[in-house]
Amino acid sequence: MNQRPHGHRLRLGRHSEPNRIYLITAVCYRRRRVFADFWRGRAFVASLREVENSACTLCYVVMPDHIHWLMQLAEESNLSQTVQKVKALTTMLLRDRWHGQVWQRGFHDHALRSEEDVREVARYLVANPLRAGLVSSARYYPLWDAEWL
Repeated sequence: MNQRPHGHRLRLGRHSEPNRIYLITAVCYRRRRVFADFWRGRAFVASLREVENSACTLCYVVMPDHIHWLMQLAEESNLSQTVQKVKALTTMLLRDRWHGQVWQRGFHDHALRSEEDVREVARYLVANPLRAGLVSSARYYPLWDAEWL
């Protein structure tokens, strides 16, 4: 049985819709806890600021071994290229703090449907550290932000 991750298959059938809201999940290579260190987690946040012309960040949560990013894709932007740029920038910013591969190939995206409540999705994301048992309250977790909260 092949034990390789299938992240490369996540690209199949993907297309970008300008102004669409997407929930992106990207996983660290072999689920390593790259972002367990606060400053390494901040590298991902800094990368989000670098792509503000391509995507408007609505919410993010940086977990120790993966990230969730709720964003609205800008006009004339490409989803795969935007996510790839964030991942590449994060890797570049981490070169002095992490040795080795940062990301698994590919990413998961979910295009929100019109009936989905964006704020409810953001609340769900922000609660991830609680569900994982990392903190007793979201206010104690430093690696998240949401436009409304």
